[in-house]
Amino acid sequence: MADNAPPSSWRDELVSLVDDPGVHYVAEGFEIGEKKRMDFRSINDGAEHQRVEESLQEQVKGFLHASVEMLHELAVGCKDILQQTLEDNDSFLVRHFGGPCAVVSSKLKFLNDYLPEDKDPVHAWPVVLLVFFLALSVLMTGGEQKLPVSQNNKLPLRSPRSPPNATRIQLPDGRYVAYQEQGVPQDQARYSLLTAHSFLSSRLAGLPGFSSSLLEEFGVRLVTYDLPGFGESDPHPYRNLNTSAHDLSNIADAVGIKDKFWILGYSGGGIHAWAALRYIPERLAGAALFAPMGNPYEQKMTKEERHKTWDKWTLQRKLLLFLARRLPSLLPYFYQRSFLSGGPIQPAKWLALSLGKKDKSMIEDQAFSEFWSRDVDESTRQGNPAPFVEEAVLQVSDWGFSLADLQVQKKGKDKGFFPWIKSMYSTVEREWTGFLGPIHIWQGMDDRVVPPAMNEYARRVVPGATVHRLIGEGHFSYFCFCDECHRNIFSILFGTPQGPLNKTQEEETPQDFPPAEEPLINTTVEQID
Repeated sequence: MADNAPPSSWRDELVSLVDDPGVHYVAEGFEIGEKKRMDFRSINDGAEHQRVEESLQEQVKGFLHASVEMLHELAVGCKDILQQTLEDNDSFLVRHFGGPCAVVSSKLKFLNDYLPEDKDPVHAWPVVLLVFFLALSVLMTGGEQKLPVSQNNKLPLRSPRSPPNATRIQLPDGRYVAYQEQGVPQDQARYSLLTAHSFLSSRLAGLPGFSSSLLEEFGVRLVTYDLPGFGESDPHPYRNLNTSAHDLSNIADAVGIKDKFWILGYSGGGIHAWAALRYIPERLAGAALFAPMGNPYEQKMTKEERHKTWDKWTLQRKLLLFLARRLPSLLPYFYQRSFLSGGPIQPAKWLALSLGKKDKSMIEDQAFSEFWSRDVDESTRQGNPAPFVEEAVLQVSDWGFSLADLQVQKKGKDKGFFPWIKSMYSTVEREWTGFLGPIHIWQGMDDRVVPPAMNEYARRVVPGATVHRLIGEGHFSYFCFCDECHRNIFSILFGTPQGPLNKTQEEETPQDFPPAEEPLINTTVEQID
């Protein structure tokens, strides 16, 4: 009978799913009650759309849940296949790529030393690489952002074709170097002070905000110069720290400094002062270093010193240092999008700096902003990223020496085991080697550009260095635009001011540090300013 029944409509099928469909069975068969059916339709026609919507929501939820389960199972399956493929020595990947991968892995194994001891390299390096590419993408997109800057910083950069206006001297190798001379004349100078400028700076820096009367009061002749490729100086085809030190010696000869001179190094210029102490110690009377930059990859630094140094830097600065050491060819891209772009002056952003309270106040000062603009303008005059890349690479690559090499050591006349045993019991005094003059280091304890830990290492390995720890001071606040600070610095270096030499009196030689019979002892001086 059911086979002969007429096909039911979709409404009849829907009615059959409810508890009271309105179907009444009789003895002869069955019939559908029209009243019940109409009642059902009237009740359910209004709710039909809502039931359909609820059904779609459930279907979507079910679909998403099933998709997640499928993806999870797929990932587990891929992981199993990958493990089986790599663990099987007969697999295609292992046979063709196993050997080269093992060689590369062995060469890069040294990088594991930079990971925390409790981290598994297998899990740590993927995270490091992910963060690296995220930071790289931020750097690439960050250069397009237009940040608000003060009107004082909106000075356009000079065109590389602008006429030269600096005094230049020719070195023995034919290169020309631009320099600037301030203070007393050559024949009246009691002390000659040569300054190597820092990264993104020029000969115009010198002692930012110093008083000319202060130089005259102490009888100081200040000579500043542009590093190769900076400002108006010619580039050096094979630049390193050895050539940098000999450039200093040649510049001193060219400007008429016949006696020993003092070397001043500030921030990134500190590496050139360290080089002078290493390669031309016989030309130096002393060294004044202000937050001098060291090599953050120095192998003789302790783990604690290295950690405290890197911990103070921003992620962007760490990335730029890494690129300078491993991928310097990428640096021109970032430099051309920042300080070589011709845009507004933004020192903290360009150098990826995190500044302390006093430094933030300093860079917002109008006098400092105007000075910074002129200095950066002159530094980037040639518009060429090559010298900046060279300078960045010099900071983080092998210097050719360690700061520990500046340590005063005994010079043994004889070499070998038995002369060494004899020397252990000998009371004969011998000659001391290394730089025997004074080395003064000023370090702001709130400096986040050159962290204090970097110069705690310098104090540890360089005998004779006097470290002046400046409580509460930053990277710029003590060295720049502080008359009292500059007077204090000169008093420490040169003693009581005696003014320039009198032409009518007998010629005096600039004060040199007397030869020492014993090595000097490290001293630390704390100053609260």
